[in-house]
Amino acid sequence: MTLSLWATLLAACFVISFTPGAGAINTMGNSLTVGFLRSIWGILGQQAALVVHIVIVAAGVGVLVTGSPVVFEIIRYAGAAYLVYLGIRQILAKPSAEAVAVDAARADGTEPAEPEAEAAPPAAPSGESRWSMFRRGLWVNLLNPKAIVFFLAFLPQFIRPGLPLLPQYLVVGATVVLVDVIVMWGFFAVAAQGLRRLTASARGQRIVNRLFGSLFIGVGVLLAVVH
Repeated sequence: MTLSLWATLLAACFVISFTPGAGAINTMGNSLTVGFLRSIWGILGQQAALVVHIVIVAAGVGVLVTGSPVVFEIIRYAGAAYLVYLGIRQILAKPSAEAVAVDAARADGTEPAEPEAEAAPPAAPSGESRWSMFRRGLWVNLLNPKAIVFFLAFLPQFIRPGLPLLPQYLVVGATVVLVDVIVMWGFFAVAAQGLRRLTASARGQRIVNRLFGSLFIGVGVLLAVVH
């Protein structure tokens, strides 16, 4: 792959990764609930799904999926249902004990002085394991058949049939994954930290859970109804 072609691929990947979607919502939700550093596990799960999509397209299975309306519809509705499930689970999630204690302290008039609260806003703890976050990130991206359709149209633009295919797919795959990790962790996970103060209280956590839960449900509904 020439340098100019790779630079075009790099620019395209950044544009695509910055487009908000289920992966961005999942990343921001993880960053709020488990913290910036641990949110990487959900991002890695999402990247594993991207690798699977690239492998599917590279192997030609993507043609079969897009050529079979039944298979495509099954995957599409399964993905939509999973996102709706995540949204409902997020909305119904209970605030952490620490956040409830903060609200109780405020109600009793015993909350810490404002400067101390500002100096170190507490992170919202979560008992979710790294594997659970990885698995959820994997399914969020994997159950999106439109990603296969997208890669089926996107990847051939940067592949030259006259040259060895494996090195080209490795370069494209590595670029796609690296850029997506940078954008997810370096932008969306960081952006979510702006809401960290809000999640210090039980009321704030409920607001954030409802917000991101509604976004998940919205994306799931769009995935189901938009053709």
